Amino acid sequence: MNEARGSGALIDADEAARLIEPLTALAVEAGLAILSVDRSAMRIEGKPDGSPVTEADLAADRIIGEGLARLLPDLPAVSEERAHLMRGPFRGSFVLIDPLDGTKEFVAGRDEFTVNIALVTDGLPLLGIVGAPALGVVWRGIVGRGAERLRIDGASMGEAEPIHARPMPSRGEPWVAAVSRSHGDARTEAFIAGRPGAIRQALGSAVKFGRVAEGQVDVYPRLAPTSEWDVAAGCAVVTAAGGRITDAKGAEVRFGERQEGFIVPEFIAWGDPAALAGY
Repeated sequence: MNEARGSGALIDADEAARLIEPLTALAVEAGLAILSVDRSAMRIEGKPDGSPVTEADLAADRIIGEGLARLLPDLPAVSEERAHLMRGPFRGSFVLIDPLDGTKEFVAGRDEFTVNIALVTDGLPLLGIVGAPALGVVWRGIVGRGAERLRIDGASMGEAEPIHARPMPSRGEPWVAAVSRSHGDARTEAFIAGRPGAIRQALGSAVKFGRVAEGQVDVYPRLAPTSEWDVAAGCAVVTAAGGRITDAKGAEVRFGERQEGFIVPEFIAWGDPAALAGY
């Protein structure tokens, strides 16, 4: 077990810009491995927390792990499938990975599952890649440098298209709120109910962050605990697209600073940071 405190080199936005293409290619390769698994015949096992893990999760994790060992050999990498081997807090930069976010959606035969890769520097996501292989799309971004959407067809990637989160609804117009297809909680429902007439858009996995970043959704609240690898890549993409991720009190959400566990107690992904003034 690696019980030493993570001390990765400090990756800045310039270095992140050099890394985004090979990291995107890694996410696409992992997505292809997931799609190659026969869902009707795959092995499904249970983790200690009751969540499922499949051979697709493990295949994607292996591809990303091997790729990161080549690209960033000196940087700590925390994957959902190997998190028990790591302990924080992390200084400098490190990578957060969910090789298959939305395993329940994948097992159920739906297409809303993603490959999430995030580069975190000084506790905040700097670079994020959210690949949705079954939907044929990758959302990615570098904070301060903008966000993009790419169409993918197998291993082929189309031209990057800039995306931006949209302004909050005008008075009297309904909010569109992304909600989890598989996880609900009373606090999140109360938050949405506080926006009369809000339209709920049920989605799986980090696809919800992508929809905020590209301006299809106004807000994505989750006021219940989740894991850092579920959130970090989407946080970077939304922030790069002009949005903001906060907790319920408006404070920034930080990553890799706990000694044990990688839990995000709550978060709200806002398409328009100006919406915080009225919250």
